[in-house]
Order: sequence, then structure tokens, then C-alpha cells
Amino acid sequence: MLQFFSRYKFFAVVLFVLSSIIISIIYSILKPDKKLLVYKPEMVNAELVDTTVQYIRKYHKIADFNLTNQNGEKVTQDTYKDKIYVADFFFTTCQTICPIMTGHMKEIQDRLKNDNEVLLLSHSVTPKIDSVARLKKYALEKGVDDTKWNLVTGDKKQIYDLARKSYLAAKSDGDGGPYDMVHTENFVLVDTKKRIRGFYDGTNPEDIDKLLEDIAILKKEKVKK
Repeated sequence: MLQFFSRYKFFAVVLFVLSSIIISIIYSILKPDKKLLVYKPEMVNAELVDTTVQYIRKYHKIADFNLTNQNGEKVTQDTYKDKIYVADFFFTTCQTICPIMTGHMKEIQDRLKNDNEVLLLSHSVTPKIDSVARLKKYALEKGVDDTKWNLVTGDKKQIYDLARKSYLAAKSDGDGGPYDMVHTENFVLVDTKKRIRGFYDGTNPEDIDKLLEDIAILKKEKVKK
């Protein structure tokens, strides 16, 4: 009996290896590609969503905008046409979560520095304070690559509307004026069709890794289409 098994041991090993390879190939073929959600306002914490858009159930997209970056250049939706991008809200004098968020945006910038399909966009929530000159100084201090990352200022109502009605990433400040807001730590992932595909904690290193993984998924989705 032992002689029988020893005689066919080689064939058994070969058969086992071939079977494993075949099973792996079948699994990879049948395994569905991971897809990211397309976020609608009703899927987001109501505190972060303006009441005028809370019940939109489909076709939610980032509204057109016209802002000014750290170089005094106009930044619009055309700047991000056919691009995947990561957006957030901050202000240059913030001493709490903003430095951490900016550091993580810089990390994303550096890790994707040779990827022309992905850009970054940071909106100041205190545009009267954050002039072009102040944004430029901040950009130089933080190592912002102007070709990759825009820090923008502009009309306060427009930025408020973008935060609350488009990116769904800021709370309304009931103690201030009509367009006062409290920005969150959220990084927002936007696809080439101007749709929100993910929210990430911009202060959490693990979320930054997840964001980068999801960007790779979006890039595959773009190629297949």
C-alpha cells in the first residue's frame, strides 16, 4: 500500500497544484469588482446637509463654482473636468484639526504626485480673512504643489452653498451670520461625473489609506467605461 502511494505521490502533488490554480482563476473571474457608493444627501448626517437638498434621492452632483486660488487664478469646474478629486474645507488660522488635515492632504499630494488623473481642492471657510496673499503664504509653508492642489477663496455665500448643498461637509453655525458654518474633518472624494463617492476622516491616517484605495477603484471604473 505504501509503495502505491509513493508511486503516485508526484502526480497527486501536480494535481493538487493544478486544482489550486484553476480554482484561483475561476474565483478571480467570478469575483465582482468592488464598487463605491454614489452618495445622495439623504445618506448623509442631516446636520451636514442644507434643508433644501436633504431629500434629493438621485443625480446629486457638485454645483458649478467660480473661485480664486493661491496664485490669484480662477478655479472652476472646468479646472477639474474629467478628473477625480479630493475636496475639503479649512481656514489658515485654524489651530485644531486643520494642521492635521493639511498634513494629510500633503501626504495624498505626495503619494499621487505623478498621477495626472487626481487633483486636490481645499476651500477656505473664512474667505474674508484668507486672501490670495494669505493662501499663497500658507501654500508655501505647507509645501503645496500648485499643479496638483488648489487652495481657494471667494464669495462666502458660494462657499457656504458648496459646503452645505454640494459637498455635504459642514454644519451651519446658528450663532453667526446667515452664511456662517463649522467645517468638519471630512475629505470628500468626487468622481469624474462630479458625484460624491466617499467621505473620510481627514485626521485619521487609516482613512487616508482607505481614500487612496478608493481612488484606485475609481480609476479602474473610469477605464472600464
